[in-house]
Amino acid sequence: MISRIDELKLLSQCALADNRDAFGRLVDAYQPQVRRFLLNLTMGDEMLTDDLAQETFIKAYLSIRSFKGISRFGTWLYRIACNEFYNYSRRHAELHPDVLPEAVTTSDQDAADAAQTVGEAMRVLNDNERAAVTLFYIEDQPSKQIAKIMQIPEASVRSLLHRGRAKMAQFIDQENNGLDK
Repeated sequence: MISRIDELKLLSQCALADNRDAFGRLVDAYQPQVRRFLLNLTMGDEMLTDDLAQETFIKAYLSIRSFKGISRFGTWLYRIACNEFYNYSRRHAELHPDVLPEAVTTSDQDAADAAQTVGEAMRVLNDNERAAVTLFYIEDQPSKQIAKIMQIPEASVRSLLHRGRAKMAQFIDQENNGLDK
């Protein structure tokens, strides 16, 4: 992660001098987080993640002059990534149902099963719940940042997280009860 001062220097070089190298450094700094976020939203579809990440950075580059600096650049990128995912979801009524996130490669079968169950539980969430859960639990964003990224009130973020946890817990309970029979 780059410092706030370095980030501001790079942003000013991009906006004022159209410095592509500076933007490239910003992409290098933020690409892993944006890709991880999108990978979780797309339920493990790496090709779709690559496409959405590319669109995110293209849109960011084209509209870099509109970035006001009120929030961190990363927050602004997450917002663009969210919009790209939502636009894709609207165009394609349903994400590919046959794609599940890959289980963690480990010798511990229980951990692999748990990862797969959590991945399957994420499927029961709607797009907004999945985005909030991903940002909070995977990207480790505070609810205040999530509210900025998703452009909703912080209370709505808490509601999405509460509903998301409840839906996932219910799904996992049903899965576990089905195994006990």
